[in-house]
Amino acid sequence: MSADALESPPGWNLDHSYSRLPGLFFRKAAPAPARNSGLVVFNDALAVTLGLDPEIIRQPDQAARFTGNLLPPGANPIAQAYAGHQFSEAMHALGIPTTRSLAVATTGESVFLNDVLPGAVLTRVAACHTRVGTFQWAAAHEDRSTLEALADHTRRRHFPDLAEASHLDFFHASMERQAALVAKWFQVGFIHGVMNTDNMALSGETIDYGPCAFLDRYDPATVFSSIDHAGRYAYSAQPPIARWNLARLAEAMIPLLHDDGKKAVELANEALHQFEGIFQNHWLDGMRAKLGLSNEEADDRVLVQQLLDWMHAHKQDFTGTFRSLSTAAALDQPAFPDPAFAAWHAAWKARLSRQAEGPTEILHRMQRHNPRVIPRNHKVEEALNAATQHGDLSPFDKLLAAITQPFAEAGGDEFTTPPPAGSPRDQTFCGT
Repeated sequence: MSADALESPPGWNLDHSYSRLPGLFFRKAAPAPARNSGLVVFNDALAVTLGLDPEIIRQPDQAARFTGNLLPPGANPIAQAYAGHQFSEAMHALGIPTTRSLAVATTGESVFLNDVLPGAVLTRVAACHTRVGTFQWAAAHEDRSTLEALADHTRRRHFPDLAEASHLDFFHASMERQAALVAKWFQVGFIHGVMNTDNMALSGETIDYGPCAFLDRYDPATVFSSIDHAGRYAYSAQPPIARWNLARLAEAMIPLLHDDGKKAVELANEALHQFEGIFQNHWLDGMRAKLGLSNEEADDRVLVQQLLDWMHAHKQDFTGTFRSLSTAAALDQPAFPDPAFAAWHAAWKARLSRQAEGPTEILHRMQRHNPRVIPRNHKVEEALNAATQHGDLSPFDKLLAAITQPFAEAGGDEFTTPPPAGSPRDQTFCGT
């Protein structure tokens, strides 16, 4: 369902453009029936942006729409071909491109993982579900016309400014979006956890949240995923993994980049060599904003890295450190009683003095880019356990209210502190 295809409330005007692609990319499929449908969570604000009336959609007889027992009028359900190499709402509030959650509905079934848990269906809203893996799937069938149909569809739908551009231009634009997205992850300490090519959307949205988490104390090697024993998807590994995935996209698109295969490979490599610079520019622009910097100076990268190195050495909380700098007192005096930090603070203060803005403008910029609240693992676990073990959604509701206002100056105080000292390091799982 595309957001721009919905009618006024409560109509469901569904877009079926993906089903007009060659049959390689999908199969018609009816949803498996659920034993009993019950609406547990509904995102009223998102529903309104989609043109749906929450008052109507929340009616008991509508819950079946979110488990597939009842289809919207005109629905043409399909199963999308899902392929790749290997194997929420907080992000939206943080200003990061992401799929979003419209509803969670129980099915009345049980799910057997490490434990027996209540089954549910999550209704996700996304600009697209076309991934790097989708292109790999098409390329593996060695049919140029099918591959080109997918590229044309993706370009027209998600890069309308490039509707008449070359496939190479489309690849460059895709690379730009991925670099910008991962840079935004870095700026809030987000670790995706499973950056396979089947989890990398061509729209540039964060997709397929599984073993994801946010940093507490800053450590570039941080891994949360229970299956990532080698640190392949560690915090600091995300940019090179994004580039690796883009290399797989380039491989899949070789037949489209140039009629001469050798020349096509050269063009792909030339493009990929630009990824690191593009990522670094996006990352540094974001870090400047976090430190209140409004212009560019040659030593800004050093200033940022010195702070990160200090945070790592002193095991400081990533989100808390940046937010603690976003106060009038911290602009004037060092926020931490440490000689190394005092030296950094003096350099930062001197750098800020070379800007035209005064302290008020600087603080406003910092507070817009440094959240107070992130969904910390220990609070997420509390909410999940209360909901699944006791049927109590109140901790979830409190968490949701806090993370959807991450930059607010007040409220949600219990969600601003890192886990208590001595708490075990949390692991996250693909089923989260």
